[in-house]
Amino acid sequence: MSLAIVLASVLPLSAQRVKVACVGNSVTYGYGLPDREHTAYPVLLQQMLGDAYEVENFGKSGATLLRHGHRPYNEQEEYRKAIAFGAEIVVVHLGLNDTDPRNWPNYRDEFEQDYRQLIDSLTAAAPGGKLKKLVVCLMTPIFHGHPRFESGTRDWHAEIQDAICRVAQHYGIEPLDIHTPLHCRPDLFPDNLHPNAEGARILASTVYGGITGDWGGLALPEVYADGMVMQHDAPAIAGRSNAGTRVSISVRQEGRRVQQTESVADVNGHWRAALQPLLPGGPYTVEITTDKGEQIILSDVLAGEVWLCSGQSNMAFRLDQCATGRNDVLQAAVYADNRQGAAIRLFNMRERWATDNSEWPAAAVDSVMALSYFKPAKWTSCTAEAAAAFSAVGYHFGRVLADSLRMPIGLICNAVGGSTTEAWVGRSTLEKEFPAILRSWRNNDFIQDWARGRAAKNLGVEGRAANEVSSLRHPYLPAYLYETAIAPLDAFPIKGVAWYQGESNAHNKEAHDRLFTLLVDSWRSQWSNLGLPFHFVQLSSLNRPSWTWFRDSQRILQSEIRNTGMVVCSDLGDSLDVHPRQKKEVGERLARQVLHERYGYTHIVPSGPLPETAVFTEGKVQVFFTYGEGMHGSDGQEISTFEVAGADGRFFPAKVCSIASNSLEVAAPEVSRPVSIRYGWQPFTRANLVNAAGLPATTFRLDRK
Repeated sequence: MSLAIVLASVLPLSAQRVKVACVGNSVTYGYGLPDREHTAYPVLLQQMLGDAYEVENFGKSGATLLRHGHRPYNEQEEYRKAIAFGAEIVVVHLGLNDTDPRNWPNYRDEFEQDYRQLIDSLTAAAPGGKLKKLVVCLMTPIFHGHPRFESGTRDWHAEIQDAICRVAQHYGIEPLDIHTPLHCRPDLFPDNLHPNAEGARILASTVYGGITGDWGGLALPEVYADGMVMQHDAPAIAGRSNAGTRVSISVRQEGRRVQQTESVADVNGHWRAALQPLLPGGPYTVEITTDKGEQIILSDVLAGEVWLCSGQSNMAFRLDQCATGRNDVLQAAVYADNRQGAAIRLFNMRERWATDNSEWPAAAVDSVMALSYFKPAKWTSCTAEAAAAFSAVGYHFGRVLADSLRMPIGLICNAVGGSTTEAWVGRSTLEKEFPAILRSWRNNDFIQDWARGRAAKNLGVEGRAANEVSSLRHPYLPAYLYETAIAPLDAFPIKGVAWYQGESNAHNKEAHDRLFTLLVDSWRSQWSNLGLPFHFVQLSSLNRPSWTWFRDSQRILQSEIRNTGMVVCSDLGDSLDVHPRQKKEVGERLARQVLHERYGYTHIVPSGPLPETAVFTEGKVQVFFTYGEGMHGSDGQEISTFEVAGADGRFFPAKVCSIASNSLEVAAPEVSRPVSIRYGWQPFTRANLVNAAGLPATTFRLDRK
């Protein structure tokens, strides 16, 4: 039962209303709201708390926390009224205006002291000189469209957030996070600083939770559910509960308690509990109980290896659509149970609205705007029906792992057709490292023209006002899929990531080089695992001119980003179809690479030949490879599609003169002094170099330095 209900039921309203002072700047005041007297967050907070409380708005537009700032809060009439009010509960949301270049650069060293002085003065004014509750709020977001965002606001905002955390720690409390619930909703901030009425309601609801501790009781993210697979060597459970609730987590097997641990929900209602490693297998039962008498029981839980399968349409491509799909579906049921110790469980996150070439109905646009893009998902056994609708690449990847490791495999798939890399990167990462891509999606050349056009078609932008169009959101827009498909997983423990995407970024390899690195960093930060394995599929063959350079940039990224691996599938492409149907081979290649790199199966060759260096001499080039043992032409013919060029940059077809264990020599009679060599340098290539394991070499270009 919330504090509001308790007080309303036992205290006479005439004498014992709890006074709540909302201290802040223009966001508290309600600046920009057409009807602030009824829609500012303190007004909504009053409605939520009820008659047992008396809430007053002491917000002052433009006010700074800093006493040497350009408009110090402690010098304003609102401050004097707040002191006279004598609140028992104080909610402070200040700091936004301190990001002004007149303030933070000059007086940052005074911020924490000034904040404490403000709190102490409000505390002294409380009845008996003691507050019933102090709520120190992190700041609401300032978005990338703010005119000073890159010139200092972005960085100073982050520094001030850290300072606020230290202030809260000084008083032995945790800061209330009003930033996160709003940071994923830039559409609710028309001027990039002030929330609209819907944003004010989210803010009021969050402050209500901070005051009462009422976050709706015990609840788990959707992915923590019956039938799940827990990462056996690093299991964990996370959820929400009312603030201060003690949560007990017990794991049982065949009625016997295997282990038990506890956690306590913080001021924001979050709790997380790490478990000791579990023996692979199961089934286990996970019981979550609270000291308030709440209980959630998760049954039929297995312990094994969990992998996230993500990307765009070639990862989303269904098992029943691939070339071997008919037989694959029939055989999938072998992995439906754990009697052989190799069950596969599937968590298939499917979009509500396909990004096909059609205009969405209004209901679709509304659900996308509200971040409700994915259908509810659940863990399912690998029945024929479930496997048929699952990712073909993901299924075959998991099948090989299950057969090899002889333990349960959990596969999470949230791939979205046509999605851009930037859509999967966290907003904070883009704001810090690539803010230009966040601006003006209709005219932003970082975003592929096809992707912009498809988004415009889905959203029906024609005929809409410019200001309305600018606030519309789509799954292809930067950060959107991170916020709807990655953040909701709440760092559910995984072993690693299998990624197949790039088609919607192949127009600009330089931008993708930055974005892919940021994507990996962003996800590793989300999972608090700087070494999270990330294995990706190189683009296949297709008649699109930019794909030669893009594939090579992916090859280079593999060597530059640690704990990553690249799978080659250029031999499986289709000259006209961006969705080649040979998905079994792609999944198997991913699996053999992962088995070699992550599970110690050193006898498995993880990759086709990868070029390391090229030595240029008179009339020939010697190329050295990793995993080059047994190089030959896959079709029984001579190795083809090598080309060399001299200083004039003209490439000529070249022949392989000799092959050693891990190198080969190439020459073209037209080039006496080669300085460049390339292989498979056609968008759709018939390159045929493979190693003894039959795995194809990556297409590449190397130049003399």
